[in-house]
Amino acid sequence: MLLRDRLGVGMATVGVVLGLATLVQFASAPFTAAFAERMGLRRALVLATALYTAGALTYLAGVRIPALTVVGLFLSCAAGALYSPAYRSALVRTGGLAERPRLVSAGNAAGNLGIALGPVAGAFFLHRPSLLFGVTSVLYTLLAVGHLLLRPGSAPTRATDAEPFRRVLHGLAWVPFTVTVVTHYLYMQFYQYLSVFVTGRLPTAGYGLVMMGYSLGLAVLQPLLAARVGAVRHTAAMVVGFGCMAVGLGAFATGGPAGVAVGAAALSLGTAVLFLKNDLEAIALSARSVTVTFGQQRLAVGIGALLSGVVGGAAYGFFERAGVVEAFWLSAAAQCVVLPPLALLLGRRLARRRQPGPADSGQ
Repeated sequence: MLLRDRLGVGMATVGVVLGLATLVQFASAPFTAAFAERMGLRRALVLATALYTAGALTYLAGVRIPALTVVGLFLSCAAGALYSPAYRSALVRTGGLAERPRLVSAGNAAGNLGIALGPVAGAFFLHRPSLLFGVTSVLYTLLAVGHLLLRPGSAPTRATDAEPFRRVLHGLAWVPFTVTVVTHYLYMQFYQYLSVFVTGRLPTAGYGLVMMGYSLGLAVLQPLLAARVGAVRHTAAMVVGFGCMAVGLGAFATGGPAGVAVGAAALSLGTAVLFLKNDLEAIALSARSVTVTFGQQRLAVGIGALLSGVVGGAAYGFFERAGVVEAFWLSAAAQCVVLPPLALLLGRRLARRRQPGPADSGQ
């Protein structure tokens, strides 16, 4: 909406801009992860927060010069591509193997808590963009200063230990990678299309509360379930996670407030399990360093989101034109049953075909 209002362009143009920005943010993640190791995680975090600050300041300038809004978008996406794998890797490296579930879940919970608070801040500053981006700039500046003051510890990686850029896509943990693609393909059905579906069925404030409740549930459930999720097999976590997602997506088909609320709650539990277990399994099985593994997982997230936009959008349009848009959610629920076993089989086949050799071994 911000791009459309400021630039005065159509949704097709906005879609192209957002698509390119998403490509920068997700497709570049394995390379930005390797770059973070090369320069040291602490320095990478400082640089990323500086880019976030620059993005917020550029958004602020975009109030007067609308074209700068696009520049701010790409700066923010570049910052996210660098910050996410560096931040999560730095967290994981502060503890041992037994602490990984807790540390990974803590990192995820912090991100989801910010998402949960986003609707409140967005509503409060909706018609005051100068104040919004001014406050954001100050907060990012404080965050950058905070990272500067961190003790180096063991997080920075020497350049001699860093991953070569030419190998950042080697040594993938194929099973968690393919399962992550399917997880986010299905999850993004909820994230991208529920707002359109509930228009006229729920008030805007009600939809905002549902989305806030989902993110808050994720922020609370992951740390609470971390030890149990870390202890179970990946296949068991998939049964629970995708089962909850199937229930949640199917519940949306009712179209009523109760069904939407129940669906969001079920999805919160299902994605809490899957998001955490997929990352833990990737760290355990990957032939790459922890930082690059997080970058590879972020690439899988981007592929899943892209598929959701292309395939899910076409499916939603088909059911909408047929006058049975509720069936879209039943179709998505059915895919929660059909696609995960296929992703598991594909991942195992790819893993057998590409066994890591000595040249692919990582930290």
